[in-house]
Amino acid sequence: MTLTAKKPRPKKCKNPACGEKFVPQRLGQAVCGYPCGLAIKDVNQTRARKALADVGRKELQAAKESIKPKGQYMREAQAAFNAWIRARDASRPCISCGRHHEGQYHAGHYRTVGANPELRFEPTNVHKQCAPCNNHKSGDIVNYRINLVHRIGQAQVDWLEGPHEPQRYTIDDLKAIKARYKAMTKAMEGEGATSDSASRAHAFGG
Repeated sequence: MTLTAKKPRPKKCKNPACGEKFVPQRLGQAVCGYPCGLAIKDVNQTRARKALADVGRKELQAAKESIKPKGQYMREAQAAFNAWIRARDASRPCISCGRHHEGQYHAGHYRTVGANPELRFEPTNVHKQCAPCNNHKSGDIVNYRINLVHRIGQAQVDWLEGPHEPQRYTIDDLKAIKARYKAMTKAMEGEGATSDSASRAHAFGG
């Protein structure tokens, strides 16, 4: 039995200025002829360079990730968590002095990271705190505790002050924490922008 080779189907020339139908004479032929091939040469080269650049950036990022120390992942996760704390408490005063004022605010830990690293990402243990209280008054811990009891209740403060199991975070854990709190902060900021827009619209009769 003799097999008859299938004839290639006509296809449209890839040159936007041409677009004529043609029957390919070789595998992968994209244009109807040499002139159209020359016409799209620069376009193809530009796409190829962009594709190579994208691959290069991805490989560079992957290489950076592969040599990044665990401590860097921890710092990035902590920064994302702290940013969420400041966004969560944006309308609240400093947990220690109870004041609203201009200046820098931190994410202040009640039980410090040095003494209780297992509570570094515990939301009830961290609250917005002004820089003077955090930096110059060592957290003003007496007033911090008084205000914390009012905010989260005595039972929760007692739990914070009790013993806790050690936490050993893997790199994957820290990546997940960073991604989670970045997403939560972004969502919170989006809700704030929507609320501001609605308030302005209401004020102007919208």
